[in-house]
Amino acid sequence: MAKRKRSLTENKIERLIKEGRGQGIGEEYKPWILVQDVPSLGRATRLKGIKTNRQHEFLSDMERDYFYILEYSNNVVDIREQFPLLPLEETILIAKELGIKHPTDPKTNEPIVMTTDFLVTINKNGKYIDVARTIKPQDELMNKRTLDKFEIERRYWEKQEFDWGIVTENEIDKVLAQNILYMYPYNDLYELDSFIEIEKEDVDDLVITYLDRIIGETVDIRKVSKLFDQDFNLKSGTGLSIFYYVVIRKIIRINLLEELDLSKVKDIHIEEENLKKEMKII
Repeated sequence: MAKRKRSLTENKIERLIKEGRGQGIGEEYKPWILVQDVPSLGRATRLKGIKTNRQHEFLSDMERDYFYILEYSNNVVDIREQFPLLPLEETILIAKELGIKHPTDPKTNEPIVMTTDFLVTINKNGKYIDVARTIKPQDELMNKRTLDKFEIERRYWEKQEFDWGIVTENEIDKVLAQNILYMYPYNDLYELDSFIEIEKEDVDDLVITYLDRIIGETVDIRKVSKLFDQDFNLKSGTGLSIFYYVVIRKIIRINLLEELDLSKVKDIHIEEENLKKEMKII
């Protein structure tokens, strides 16, 4: 008996699985969809994660903003984006049961692997649980085809006994996401231009000295940072970079749920455990 000719979809799935797509956890995870796979998307973003120490792939601004909030959350342990709903036969069967057309490749008209935007591992009272979250603008939830696809996705995760939900712009705190977006590029202080030629031990000493200057009831961060740069003959903006670093790394805690006014930063608290971890202080 002659072998059945494999479809283009089957070949593609096999290739992606061999590449490790949709597999692994933490630093080892590889998203099923990468930014280069969808070159027509203008809002795609790549970011190196603090929690995972790997490159994350986001296909929209909303995905990126939701990631920022997950990244900053104390309860989130791992973030896996563009997670595949495999095996493909499972979602095809669900679609058939629902009487819904399964998503297909517009070129080949063959069924494609569906994905969930985020599979998030949460530490809930010492127990790790995974939750699946799909990101979609509120106004697109009025589209029947979109809702049909979401029903396939919902049924898939229900069978896996995973909590699944839709996140719209209404659930993403815009101020918090914007604050984190602005500070995120400073999350690795030792790779910034101002610090490349400074020994790590000296950088750590600068951070500790800077912290001593900003602890107070209300602080003008711009003025303190400018004076700090002058006192230590540092490049302009170095002190401000340290401020953003200690915030995004949670070495200090400030209120990021309101727009940040650098001239009046108040209620600054040092998180001793994070300071010890980041500065390797024993």
